[in-house]
Amino acid sequence: MTETKTDFGTCPRLLEVSNLSTSFSVGTKQLRAVDDVSFHVNEGEVLGIVGESGSGKSITLRSIIGLSRRYGQVSGEVNWQGNNLVTMPERDLRKIRGKDIAMIFQEPMSSLNPLLTVGLQIGENLTEHTDLDKRGRKNRAVELLEMVGIPDAVNRLNDYPHQFSGGMRQRVMIAIALASNPKLLLADEPTTALDVTIQKQILKLILDLSKDLGMAVILVTHDLGVAAQTCDRLAVMYGGKLVETGNTREVLRAPQHRYTMGLLKSVPENIEPRTQLYSLPGTPPSLLNLPLGCAFAPRCAHAVDECSRAKPPLVGDAHQVACFNPVNQGQTPIGAA
Repeated sequence: MTETKTDFGTCPRLLEVSNLSTSFSVGTKQLRAVDDVSFHVNEGEVLGIVGESGSGKSITLRSIIGLSRRYGQVSGEVNWQGNNLVTMPERDLRKIRGKDIAMIFQEPMSSLNPLLTVGLQIGENLTEHTDLDKRGRKNRAVELLEMVGIPDAVNRLNDYPHQFSGGMRQRVMIAIALASNPKLLLADEPTTALDVTIQKQILKLILDLSKDLGMAVILVTHDLGVAAQTCDRLAVMYGGKLVETGNTREVLRAPQHRYTMGLLKSVPENIEPRTQLYSLPGTPPSLLNLPLGCAFAPRCAHAVDECSRAKPPLVGDAHQVACFNPVNQGQTPIGAA
């Protein structure tokens, strides 16, 4: 895996998330999908959020821009230019969502309206967040489609989503997200439904646009290979909580949490043919019935007594870990169980 080397430690903070929690009512119980999560994103930085399915990655993104509060309860603080997006009225939040903070969803076919042409769908964003007239909106839509690499953009404005391939539909989604020149792009596993070749093209496109436009990105993925190639910093989630954060290079070369090490060991590299692939033992916990202590303790061979009694706090400076028995750097090889 190729690792990024950019250092954003001195860049101004663009977004700061503090003690963010999101829960949903399921019968008489509360399902806490995001549990007291805190992190920040610097200007121009690509932050990766990684973890198994159900760890809370996507709900974290939706909670940032207020999409989760329609169905659940969101608390904490999401500081954006001095304003808390968690408590901001929906009317004011709509002025930021789609303009300053845009989002690309995982499956474009379920996100794009099948009854509207892509030109109209790009135009909706431009109508809401810009002062362009009809001709200006059309010209901008063509410019955006060309920017994301869709050929014959003028004629394709009148096409419907089903007339595009999966990769091209994802490019349309990126064009819609970039319509108002956002400062922050939230990308929720934007390449999951694509083949490897197209996946590489889409990731390169997002990175190139981030660099050219000075746009920060939060990239949610379950693929550590993707994270290694694209992200400046990583945040590892498990059971709705952050368990490790830090510079991508440091987290991948010297992981301190056993869960991060398990994820790394699950990446098949230099494996002999017919060799059984490694998988983390056990299954992720039910968010309706989380353990009293560390959520990963039942799957961890290095758990200590304290792990079953209390939830470990996320501690450290540039490289943080939430573990009562973290890996001693330099003593345990990457991927050790």
